[in-house]
Amino acid sequence: MTLQATSQAQLRQYIEQIERLEEEKKALAADIRDKFLEAKAEGFDPKIMKKVISLRRRSKSERQEEDAVLETYLHALGMLGAAPSMSDEMLDAAE
Repeated sequence: MTLQATSQAQLRQYIEQIERLEEEKKALAADIRDKFLEAKAEGFDPKIMKKVISLRRRSKSERQEEDAVLETYLHALGMLGAAPSMSDEMLDAAE
């Protein structure tokens, strides 16, 4: 099976564009890694920073739903004490 010349050219163009984008992605990943290293050198915790970035991507309702499920699981495993939950604190702050 062979492709027509126009299809071959189009395929080559897609492949080359994807390869360029992959290279850009590698460069961006290196830049992000460098920023985390800079922040760590200043005393910030990269693991927590990544969590904050992840939380900022989600809506308030999504975060509350996730916190409620997390609280349920932690309670089921006996990992929650008498302290207020994250969900309670977030709901209180929203009011």
